[in-house]
Amino acid sequence: MKTDINVGVKIAFVGKGGSGKTTLASLFLRHLGAASRPVLAVDADINQHLAGALGASEPETLALPTLGENLPLIKDYLRGDNPRIASAAEMVKTTPAGRGSRVLRVVEDNPIYAACVREIDGVRLAVTGPFGEEDLGVACYHSKVGAVELMLNHMADGPGEYVVVDMTAGADSFASGLFTRFDVTFLVCEPTVRSIGVYRQYLGYAKDFGVKVAVVGNKISDDEDLAFLREHVGDDLLTWVSRSGHVRAAERGEIRPIDAFEPENREALRTMQALVDATSKDWRRFQDQAVQFHLRNAHAWANERTGRDLAGQIDPEFTLGAVPLAGSAVNAG
Repeated sequence: MKTDINVGVKIAFVGKGGSGKTTLASLFLRHLGAASRPVLAVDADINQHLAGALGASEPETLALPTLGENLPLIKDYLRGDNPRIASAAEMVKTTPAGRGSRVLRVVEDNPIYAACVREIDGVRLAVTGPFGEEDLGVACYHSKVGAVELMLNHMADGPGEYVVVDMTAGADSFASGLFTRFDVTFLVCEPTVRSIGVYRQYLGYAKDFGVKVAVVGNKISDDEDLAFLREHVGDDLLTWVSRSGHVRAAERGEIRPIDAFEPENREALRTMQALVDATSKDWRRFQDQAVQFHLRNAHAWANERTGRDLAGQIDPEFTLGAVPLAGSAVNAG
């Protein structure tokens, strides 16, 4: 059942490579941060540029701890005393929360945040980790974002809290159920044929899952650019950001205060926030989709890998939205 109360929002930024999704994600994060909104940022893009866009130096970025290297800790903490999970080793990226699981809030102290989250220019950030040379030819990058999916499956974001995830480019996020973990997906779209192609591909994949997609036009130079987007995107076009000296300065390494962002572009960020704040939750669908993709993964590979029927991890009487947020352990359905 949906509720009209904003109990926190999970937000994804997606788009064609080079469309500016990471830049817009960083601007939106800094916009929320300037308003002292409780926010957790996650870089789930293979290129790992969000820290730099927020103002971190290259040495600072390279020194960030990663979710991937802390996956055993993440699994162990989230497992809690869930009786359906015999050991943390049996948890996979799609393992859903259940009674006895530990549930995350955006603002709290826990071992995962202590190990993996660092503050950059007032924004708390966790990074998936880069695709290293040791992974070439032997690993899939989607296995690295498994920690993000697992955390979001256990994230009961509280009132007025925001989780903002910079996703991998294009339609790669559909390689897992991660794309269903968000209340709003901002699809950043340039006024180009290739960017429109990614938009159509994303909508085609998402339409059967109730994914809320809002298009944000980027790098808009003139009325012709805007007319092009309106022609191809229609009512999905929420707002747009024009070509920006503020953004060009950031690309040169000069991170200016968010208050210096051009007024019309800052208004676009406010429009995005207004949509987010008006979005209601559907916790039942969130849990049902977690179960759906968990069963898909269990049958495809996870049962064989763990030697268990992972359907047994599903708690049929559990819904994440029913969790009392005063504590971290879930003991009631």
